Amino acid sequence: MADYSFEGIPVRNDMQTIAFYNLENLFDLNDDQHTNDNDFLPTSVKKWTPKRYDKKLRKLGFAISNIGRKETGKHPAIVGLAEVENAKVIEDLIASKHLKDHHYDYVHYDSLDERGIDVALLYDKNAFEVTNSETFTIYLTDDDGSPDYTRDILLVSGVLDRESVHIIVNHWSSRREGEKETEHKRIASSHKVGEIITALRADNDDSKIVVIGDFNDNPSNKSVEELVNTYNLYNPMETLRSFSRGTTYYNRQWNLFDQILFSTNFFESSQNEFEFYKANIFDEDFLKLFDGKYKGSPFRTYVGKKYKGGYSDHFPVYAIFKK
Repeated sequence: MADYSFEGIPVRNDMQTIAFYNLENLFDLNDDQHTNDNDFLPTSVKKWTPKRYDKKLRKLGFAISNIGRKETGKHPAIVGLAEVENAKVIEDLIASKHLKDHHYDYVHYDSLDERGIDVALLYDKNAFEVTNSETFTIYLTDDDGSPDYTRDILLVSGVLDRESVHIIVNHWSSRREGEKETEHKRIASSHKVGEIITALRADNDDSKIVVIGDFNDNPSNKSVEELVNTYNLYNPMETLRSFSRGTTYYNRQWNLFDQILFSTNFFESSQNEFEFYKANIFDEDFLKLFDGKYKGSPFRTYVGKKYKGGYSDHFPVYAIFKK
């Protein structure tokens, strides 16, 4: 890891990176009575020890600090996060070796998710000032009519280099019970994002909006396509997925579940406003398995109960905006 670096790349003050990263089960070491965190305790089968926790924080921090650095010469201004257990793990991440000097703060709310994992937003206080934040709950039910608690959607509004932007952070319902069987849950989340966008535009019809997250659907799925088409968004991820590339690898197939969408007024900017520059998957070699039959797929912390010592089962994604 030590020899990997984008050092020496000039800092671009006219650019900022907005990223999203599903951290795959970033749990602390404490037993929370209200969440299903029993797999991630020092006494569990997975042996989630302080040493392993610190190593994961250090590795995730290293990855985050380098997203977009090749293009901008600096760390990302804003990073949406998924699969964080609580505020403590975010604070520990910010205090880790590779992030502690980057002036990061965060927005996080506890959700009712059954696994006890939430979304959050990291931001560099020197680049972004939060003016408002709130969460939106998705009301879902299981087949028997009982509530199905999932992650809330997080809206953070603020000022990025003197320009107002709204960031909507998502982690939609998984496909664990089957893609078709769970599709309605992701469509419900998609509709909720649409409601948030409508409300923002009712307040200011020229609102600049960035929608980021792990959608558990690809750009071509109905939940994402409908959102893009109905609310005049642009999805740069549509052209990035291929047979050999994505953000997560399952059943010998790449998916691009992690995406960044944004309002099309990022193409119409005047001279001193942000406009879209580029988007990409941050799938640098250090984040990948380097041998074996899964070579090239994300280097994970665990596979089942077996500790591997990697980063996450997802690659981050990012978009760069330029003034």
